[in-house]
Order: sequence, then structure tokens, then C-alpha cells
Amino acid sequence: MHPKNIHNKPYNFEALCTTHPELTKHVFVNSYGTKSINFADNTAIVQLNKAILKHHYHIVDWNIPENYLCPPIPGRADYIHHIADLLNNDNLQTNIIGLDIGVGANCIYPILGAQIYDWQMVGTDINATSVASAKTNVKASPTLQNKIEIRHQKDNAQIFDGIIAPTEYYHFTMCNPPFHSSKEMATKGTLRKLRNLEVSKSLELNFGGQANELWCNGGEALFIKRMIKQSIAFKTQVGWFTSLVSKKENLPKIYKQLNKLKATHKTIEMTQGNKKSRFIAWKF
Repeated sequence: MHPKNIHNKPYNFEALCTTHPELTKHVFVNSYGTKSINFADNTAIVQLNKAILKHHYHIVDWNIPENYLCPPIPGRADYIHHIADLLNNDNLQTNIIGLDIGVGANCIYPILGAQIYDWQMVGTDINATSVASAKTNVKASPTLQNKIEIRHQKDNAQIFDGIIAPTEYYHFTMCNPPFHSSKEMATKGTLRKLRNLEVSKSLELNFGGQANELWCNGGEALFIKRMIKQSIAFKTQVGWFTSLVSKKENLPKIYKQLNKLKATHKTIEMTQGNKKSRFIAWKF
């Protein structure tokens, strides 16, 4: 993990349960003699996130609708810290304004950006329920209300148009795109995840997720290529465009698109335990 990520160490379940007692019922001592939760249980994951956000980020309350994506916070914080490094390299550290494409019902990236680095954040989503939930999460914590704005993207074909106003400037955009190309692929990914967790149960997403959060036609490669094409129209209004790339094999297609449009780009690698991830950053 990023050296500035406060989640570099194992979860302190005693402290988290003190801050958020509802987590206590989900904590048990595993076969290694350490405290843990069932990471295949969506309810336990939600309560863990509530505890983390309260304990580490001073969030008064946080909720998501049933079956919506419940993100693992440590990895999300890593993306935020690496974006900060990207900005620091350009000597940008204060008065930062960022845009999260596909903010989701959880609103996690704007929350982390606002609380860790005091950034001003705008989050956008095509799903009306996600927009309403994100707004509720912002309103629940007074410290967020002047830092985060949530906007509804009503045109599914557009990513930036209709969101970035003519007079606005963003130091960065970020995105965690839907990474599956179909519902069937998303289902296979879920089953694989459950097998890795050594869980034998009916199909259930331990971190939840709606269709628009998990898959889109063409998967993440096509989505990111579309984002790159549309970003040209906003090249003077954004410092760095960025997007997570979950599948390394998609990078050549993305690089080809960026080179074709003569964009300056770099890939930032991230590691969380045994998991390796990355995001692509580009500008014109």
C-alpha cells in the first residue's frame, strides 16, 4: 500500500468496535488466533466500512441501499494517495478540485479526498438511486457539506459533457469503471471471488453491486477508450484525467488510443497485499 495509507496495518477491531458497536457481532477469532470478520458477508462488510469511516475519517453516518456496491476502503484510499502524488509532482497541493466519474451510492472517493486532503470534490453518476444515496451520505456529516457536490449525469452516452460547466476547472478526474463486459462475466467473477474466500453458499456479492456498477457493453477497455475520446473536448478544463484499470491485459488497447490522440500518459502501479492494481493518467 501507499506509505501514507493509514490502513497499512491490520484492522484494529477493538478500536473499531468501540467506535461502532454494531460491528462487534460480526467479529470473531479465526483459526490464526486473530480477530476478523466474514469477508463473504455483505452485512459484515457494510458494518466494517461504517466503523472505518467513523473511526478514521470522522464520518457521522454512512449508508448504502441494499445490494449496492460496498467498497473496500483501504484500496480506495490508495488511489487517493497516488493521485495526491501525481498532483504534488506538478507542485499542486492546495485548493485542489477533483471530479469522480461514477461516484456510486457509497460516495467513497469524494469522502476520502475531502477528509484526507481537504479537496473539493464533485461526484457524478448515471443512476438516480446512487445520486440520492451519495447526497444523503454527504448531508449526514457536516464536515462534508461544503466540500462535496453530487451531480446526476442524465445522458448515459456522455461522461464529461453535461457535468463540467464551461467555466469550471478540475485538477483531476478519477474513475473506477465497470470492469465486466456482461452480467454473465460479472457472475463468474463473483463465483471466483467466493471460491477464493473458501465460501460455499448461494451466489452473493460480498461487496454488493448493481449492474451499472459492475458491467457495461465492451467492459472497462471500451469504457476507458470512450472516456479518452470524450476527454479531448475538456483538455483545457482538466489537469489530469485518470481511471483505474483492473485488467492489465487491457493496457495495450488503452495506450493505443492515447497515442493515437497524442496524449501524454503514465501508468501508476498500486499494491494491496497480494493484489496488484493500477490506474492510467493522461493529459493533452
